[in-house]
Amino acid sequence: MSIKIKNVIPVISDVMTPEMIKYICKYLDADTVVDSEKLTVGPMSVENEYDEALAAPGVVELCIKAEKEGCNAIFINCFSEPGVKAARECVDIPAFGGFEPAAHLALGLADKISIITVVANVVPLMEGNLAKAHLGDRFVSIRNINIPVKDLQDHEKVCTAILKESVAAIAEDGAQAIVLGCTGFVNVAETVKERLLIEHSYDIPVLEAGQSAVMMCQLYAKMGLKQSRITYMRPPQR
Repeated sequence: MSIKIKNVIPVISDVMTPEMIKYICKYLDADTVVDSEKLTVGPMSVENEYDEALAAPGVVELCIKAEKEGCNAIFINCFSEPGVKAARECVDIPAFGGFEPAAHLALGLADKISIITVVANVVPLMEGNLAKAHLGDRFVSIRNINIPVKDLQDHEKVCTAILKESVAAIAEDGAQAIVLGCTGFVNVAETVKERLLIEHSYDIPVLEAGQSAVMMCQLYAKMGLKQSRITYMRPPQR
């Protein structure tokens, strides 16, 4: 069964490069297709509650469109997950943001997990997502590297900053696995994991959110799974 995943980009800026697409799709089956579409109205990036609120209406519209186009699953390409729960109420195909897939994969690999994200502004968003998912006891910290999304192209700077915060999360917070809290971290997880082992002798998982999300989209679609209509009830017609 071939799978078509819609990659909904919840911003109006041109953040989705060919390199990023190739990276997040590297573990998918050869016949799984990922089609990307960004907002025409919305924020430049999602780094606070205001950005998330601006993005949500357009995200839901693109998700409804994706289902009509015959897509089997939807990846809302942001760790903060703008509009994800609203989209689940409106479509009958699985829809994921960046947070839940990486979080749940990490829970199968370690007891204590830390999230490393971009800037302090997004930390409250992630704390809210953890609370809604009832995962707070297993996530020991949320750290940030103080680098905004627009500056993530400096790969060495980003990897070095994440490595520093990861070491601190392990040594100070008791973290046993790292979840990267931004879908804009491209080719970062592998580098950080390797440097943690070589430079600090920490052999732990480092999970990238985009890869985790599209793999979960593919799995749910193949298994014929979608959101519960008891949890995600259809919006009433008004």
